[in-house]
Amino acid sequence: MDNTVTWFEVATDDPEGAERFYGELFGWSFDKGGDGPLDYRLINYPGGQSGGGLFNTKGDLPAHAVFHVQVADVEASCAKSESLGGKVVMKMIGEDAGTDFAYLRDVSGSLFGIFRRR
Repeated sequence: MDNTVTWFEVATDDPEGAERFYGELFGWSFDKGGDGPLDYRLINYPGGQSGGGLFNTKGDLPAHAVFHVQVADVEASCAKSESLGGKVVMKMIGEDAGTDFAYLRDVSGSLFGIFRRR
């Protein structure tokens, strides 16, 4: 459903360490995503339901845990965010991205993500 939090992400430059930590703490398992440009692993809860992702930042972004809001149009949401005083940190749009998404900062500097399912 658009405009709702439907995903979370843990981003780190040590994905193997994060897998061990969260796997042992919560019983989560991890599946490597496709062959896209990102090292992105699905987080599965015990019982198999997927609810988030583990992103290897490779040191390009600081480590963080962030929520993601599903939107109808990533480009339009980025533009609206900027008109409201937010900042687009990074965005990937188009077939190479797999899923259109962007990282934004709100007016107080908090990082969050938006995405559009295809």
